[in-house]
Amino acid sequence: MTELVRGTPGLVRAVNDRAALHLLLRQGPLTRPEISRLTGLSKPTASQVLARLEGAGLVVGNGLRTGLPGRVPETYRVNAAAAYATAVDVTPDRIAVRTADLAGAVLGEAEAPVPAGPGREALVEALRAALALAPAPRPPRRVVVGVQGAVDPTTGRLAYASEEDMAAWLFPDVERTLAEALGLPVRIENDVNLAAVAERAHAAADCPDFVLLWADEGLGAALVIGGRLHRGHFGGAGEVGYLPLPGAPTAREAGHPYGRHGYQELAGGEAIRDLLHAHGVPGADFTETVTEAVRRAGAGSGTGAAGTGAEAEDGAGGRGRAGTGAAAMAGAGSGAPESVEAARAGLAAVAGRLASGLASIVTVVDPGLVVLAGRLCAAGGEPLRALVERELHALAHSRARIRLSAVTGNPVLAGALDLALTAVRDEVFGGPPPVTPCP
Repeated sequence: MTELVRGTPGLVRAVNDRAALHLLLRQGPLTRPEISRLTGLSKPTASQVLARLEGAGLVVGNGLRTGLPGRVPETYRVNAAAAYATAVDVTPDRIAVRTADLAGAVLGEAEAPVPAGPGREALVEALRAALALAPAPRPPRRVVVGVQGAVDPTTGRLAYASEEDMAAWLFPDVERTLAEALGLPVRIENDVNLAAVAERAHAAADCPDFVLLWADEGLGAALVIGGRLHRGHFGGAGEVGYLPLPGAPTAREAGHPYGRHGYQELAGGEAIRDLLHAHGVPGADFTETVTEAVRRAGAGSGTGAAGTGAEAEDGAGGRGRAGTGAAAMAGAGSGAPESVEAARAGLAAVAGRLASGLASIVTVVDPGLVVLAGRLCAAGGEPLRALVERELHALAHSRARIRLSAVTGNPVLAGALDLALTAVRDEVFGGPPPVTPCP
């Protein structure tokens, strides 16, 4: 028989305080009677909770609520200045940083150069300079850094990263070393995982089991199962660029497990550009060729490459993203029939390559949703999304819906700030919101 664990007075107070804080964060400002009613606490208990939280500096008065009959009540809100969080997005080109208060209001955002030289000393100085560009009144309680790689929890080293682009990060115990050097709690997270974290409140808000495919110069994926990121034992879940696929070189043929092979060689940005060039679609890079293919494919038809007549969804989750397929469709003019057909064939081939990798992923994971993100998907927009969905459902048993990213701006910074704020609030509030407060 399981023995019931009785709550101590201290535990009951902590649960009630946490419930009130999360309620104020979600719905505030609120009055005492509203807090009592929404938490189920008695009015005297709600008053005691507010008194404790005010004394701890976590809740402040927000003025009187006027315009109602009877006694004018005072309202309360979470003290946004009680703590701060910072997000960092690192690419080979720049370091972007964003800082927010406890309530989630962004205080500042800036960009800084990448490390000027190799080694951890240059990296620490570059990060310190970037953090100084978007400062908080006090040091942040948590810094989450998004990188093109993932920390292997079994070794503490950054793995799945380009030795050329991320050379400054390749040293032992990277999280602890950076935290000690910066004097701040630091967590390093894969950039595509962070894009998926941001998507949980947007395209995937109604689906706790989804896959995000990031299609850009490189390919990556993130797996969210039961609303939680699945990182894998070695931190490499979602590193689908290395996925072996028919028609692509294998790791054995490439001579290195991180060499040029697999899904990346079929559907990475460079491969997509070359594929569309072979179909007669010009463009200096993959975003230009995909945008031009969508424009040509829609010329004279009015229905788009997939024959859906739909417009591209806003978003698409690209850092410095290109114009969407909708923009390309809007600029479509008349074109030679052979050019139109070649562009449609090229887009179908692009969708087929993307779907070939997705088919393996969804067969194993069985998600309810696939979110397409990154500059390639932003450029292809709705026409490419519809083609990928059709191809995927032809290749795999999956009935997963396919959506474009709905995150605007930088999805990596958005996801990093989400993780950082969640950690800070759990620390300051004493944990996540309880299911119900204690009576």
